[in-house]
Amino acid sequence: MSIQKIARLAGVSVATVSRVLNHSESVKPKNRERVLQAIKESNYQPNLLARQLRTARSYMILVLVSNIGNPFCAEVVKGIEEEAEKNGYRILLCNSGSDVKRSKSALKLLSGKIVDGIITMDAFSKLPELTALIGQAPWVQCAEYADSGDVSCVGINDVDAAQNVIERLAERGSQRIALINHDLSYKYARLRERGYKTGLHVQQLEYSAVEYASELSFSAGKSAMEKLLNASVRPDAVFAVSDTLAAGAMLAISQAGLSIPEDIAVVGFDGTSLAEMVSPPLSTIEQPSQEIGRKAVGLLLKKIDNPDSPTERVMMDWHYISRLSA
Repeated sequence: MSIQKIARLAGVSVATVSRVLNHSESVKPKNRERVLQAIKESNYQPNLLARQLRTARSYMILVLVSNIGNPFCAEVVKGIEEEAEKNGYRILLCNSGSDVKRSKSALKLLSGKIVDGIITMDAFSKLPELTALIGQAPWVQCAEYADSGDVSCVGINDVDAAQNVIERLAERGSQRIALINHDLSYKYARLRERGYKTGLHVQQLEYSAVEYASELSFSAGKSAMEKLLNASVRPDAVFAVSDTLAAGAMLAISQAGLSIPEDIAVVGFDGTSLAEMVSPPLSTIEQPSQEIGRKAVGLLLKKIDNPDSPTERVMMDWHYISRLSA
């Protein structure tokens, strides 16, 4: 099926079909609907190679994800893919593990013009190395907020969110609040720990205990919680920097014969579906994960369309979701 046949089926000009395929806003809604219906009925697939030659674009976005096994990352990628497709783009996904060598291999796609831009979710500490590799290519850093620099980014205020958790736990009477954190090479981990410590200071709580999970996984959360339980002074509340770590902590608490939240309250972070699957349901900080992904694509497309557009840093809203675990 050719573009000419689509035009005949829709009763419009070839130029109108072309404008619809290229997402032009100059097409009348009625004509756009007729073209889209003709495309649907004929199962038309545009010639992507011809489109690339005509526009000098690949209409592909490279997405470097630090850990696709993390439910939060997976939700962000859903938002990225949805917004990309809405704007005529496809994504290439690389599970980098914040490994610069793996990232370097994927970034060769930029020099080969196979992708038009890149969205990263790598550890903040890796950004200087990535900057040298990416150069002047359109780039957005997602979910790791940068205070300065030339890279547009989107995230939330991790310090305020973490401090709010401590305030909530203190309000319910918790006196010994521990933190299960992750790798401090991630800026979010440093910021959430800062919010934790600031919250303890504001609430005038002297107890402080931080356990670092070896990885962002259920088993690592369980192991970190077991160490906290074996300490000379046991916490009466635990704040974990991800729902996955919190879920692991909850199993460790249950296996120790303790009750949640009567003996130890638990709060997670991210607001993934996992928080509603555990028992009792997990209180958590909900991030707008898919919206973060969609916003990242919007920022990237601005850079692709206009490389000289100013750097933007977008802070998204977060919400504390109260459930039975705290």
